[in-house]
Amino acid sequence: MPLVSIIVPVHNAEKTIERCINSVLNQEYREFELLLLDDGSTDASGEICDAYGKKDTRIRVLHKENTGVSDTRNRGISMAKGEYLQFIDSDDWISPEATRFFVRAAAENQCDMVIADFYRVVGERVSQKGSIEEEGVLTREDYAVKMMQKPADFYYGVLWNKLFKRSIIEKYRLKMDNSVSWCEDFMFNLEYVRHTRRIYAMKIPVYYYVKTKGSLVSQGLSMKKTIQMKRTVFACYNDFYKDVFDDMDYEKRKGKVYRFLFDAANDGSVSPLHIPGTSGTYRLGNERTRVSEGVQEGEGIFFDIYRERKLQEKLFDIVALRNDLTTADVKLLYFLNQPHENCTFQEMADVLNISKRGLSASIQRLLAKEMIAAPEKDRAKAKAAPKEKRQEDRQKSNVKEYLVTQEAENVLSEMLFVLCDFEQIQYEDFSQEEIAIYEKLNEKRKRNIQEALRA
Repeated sequence: MPLVSIIVPVHNAEKTIERCINSVLNQEYREFELLLLDDGSTDASGEICDAYGKKDTRIRVLHKENTGVSDTRNRGISMAKGEYLQFIDSDDWISPEATRFFVRAAAENQCDMVIADFYRVVGERVSQKGSIEEEGVLTREDYAVKMMQKPADFYYGVLWNKLFKRSIIEKYRLKMDNSVSWCEDFMFNLEYVRHTRRIYAMKIPVYYYVKTKGSLVSQGLSMKKTIQMKRTVFACYNDFYKDVFDDMDYEKRKGKVYRFLFDAANDGSVSPLHIPGTSGTYRLGNERTRVSEGVQEGEGIFFDIYRERKLQEKLFDIVALRNDLTTADVKLLYFLNQPHENCTFQEMADVLNISKRGLSASIQRLLAKEMIAAPEKDRAKAKAAPKEKRQEDRQKSNVKEYLVTQEAENVLSEMLFVLCDFEQIQYEDFSQEEIAIYEKLNEKRKRNIQEALRA
């Protein structure tokens, strides 16, 4: 029985797969099996894998229809026979001592996971990457604190710089989530670490990561789908810290936990908390929205509605300042990204509590920053229409269905942070039962108002 199962998903990798396989076969450590999982390749990848499989009995090849990397890794996990699992991407490779160092660190230190530094390869340039500065054993809590400092770092998020115990994966039925195509390996890591006691941080870089992978933007996903996925990942990340720390420690560290939303805005690249035009780091309280003491203490429905709106704007201001936008720009961007029926220009201004002139200015700013665009069909129609028709359309108040573009991804990702804050403020000191009751009654209240407006 092999001690280590090395899992390699393969999809249209004919240019790189031989380098990857050779790096495994050249390992100083010999007690491994290599699982080559052909995920519906349409190039010569499958044939290359078969040729290697015929030469070396340690190689097992699986050909399957294209279902994506997460499902393919799950198939590899179910096929694996080794005590340990090691993952490699087909366009990367490992150093000759990689598996030996992984196994030795796990065995000598009786650890449930080993994490190592890696090399980042961009063209001809190679640079060493890591996060934990000192080599040695960490508890689950120690590891969680380290990760909190750089939550969106590849070092913590990927599978390929780690060694896992198959027994833990099988005991807790852990697997990759097929419903997301961003940070799915990070979510797997979080679930795995929840069930560990000892983790070894190894300072030796053993993996060569080739920077060719695309971001969420390059996947062509809709903005709505992108935001939904990031919300799912953050919920998993937040739950991890609630499980690792007790209630008091979690509350102390909650602000740092929420930092993940900012750091994840660029798909693994840490975005600094810096406001354009300033030299300092942003802190809550520097936003532009202000409410007087008299308004804060005012009684009645109008004051209640006004305070809730001002709280929203106060939080939206944080995102606006960080991205050189106005609060109206952020409100409009978020509005356009949400499901809504086409409405008139005046109705949109009323809903957002913005003047028509202010709404026009926000539209122009977002168009200039390429964060929104008019639909292609509308632009084509506008060019083809006669002059009289174009003038008539301009006189109408109907708003075109502006589309939110990929340029707005960072802003919308940061909106998750402030919306979580908004919920936290509203539900402060609520029990889960009270929140459920409130939300149910509020839904009924909203339906009553909608019916009254229709009458």
